[in-house]
Amino acid sequence: MKKLILVVTITITVALSKNATVQEKIVDVAVGNEDFSTLVAVLTTADLVGTLQVYGPFTVFAPTNAAFAKIDSKALSSLLEEKNKKVLANILTYHLVSGKITTTDVVAGLKKGNGMPEFG
Repeated sequence: MKKLILVVTITITVALSKNATVQEKIVDVAVGNEDFSTLVAVLTTADLVGTLQVYGPFTVFAPTNAAFAKIDSKALSSLLEEKNKKVLANILTYHLVSGKITTTDVVAGLKKGNGMPEFG
C-alpha cells in the first residue's frame, strides 16, 4: 500500500510540476484539473487555499480523486465536518514540503533513506 501511495505521489508531483508555470499556484493547477476536485474541496474546507496561494514555493504530494475514493466514505465525511477542520488541515499539511522538490529529488531521497524519503 505504501508503495502504491508513493507511486501515485510521484506521478502527481510530476504532473503538477509539468503543468505549473512560475506564475501559477498549486491551487490554480489543482482547480484546472478535474482529477484533483476532491483535493480542492478538502483544501477549501481546511482553509488552506489562501496559504497555498500566498506562501511558497511548496511541493504537494497531491492525492487524486481515485486516492480519496479509497478512503472510507464515513471517515472522509467526518474529516469534512467543521469540528474536524484542524485535524484535516494537519493531515493535508503532512503532504506539503516547503520548497520545490523534483522527481529526481524524490528518488534520491528514497535511496538515501532506504525507502523512507529524506530531503536536505
